[in-house]
Amino acid sequence: MGLSKTEIFTKEQNHIASIAKVIGHPARVAILQHLFKMDSCICGDLVEEIGLAQATISQHLKELKALGLVKGNVEGQSVCYCIEKSKWVEIKKVLLNFLDQDVTDITKCC
Repeated sequence: MGLSKTEIFTKEQNHIASIAKVIGHPARVAILQHLFKMDSCICGDLVEEIGLAQATISQHLKELKALGLVKGNVEGQSVCYCIEKSKWVEIKKVLLNFLDQDVTDITKCC
C-alpha cells in the first residue's frame, strides 16, 4: 500500500480530511448526536443507546477524543463523556467555510 502523501496538501486540506474521516462513520455520528441531546453521558448509556458493544463504543470514542471533539471525566467506575464545545465551534467554522463554496457557472462544464 502506498503512502497517502499528505505533505503535498495544505494544512487546511489535511484538517478538513481528518475531520471528515472521524465524523464519517455512522456510529460516531450517532454518538455525537446522543451527546448533544444529553449534554453529557456515561459510556454505558451509549452502549444501550447505540446498540454496539462496549469495546466498539470505546474505540469510536477514542477517535472522537483524538480529534478533540469529545472529552471524558472519570467519575467512580464510570467515564462521563461530553462534547468539547470550543472544538465543536472550531470544527463547525472550518466545515461551514469549506461547504459554503459555490459553483459559479455550471453551463461551462461537461
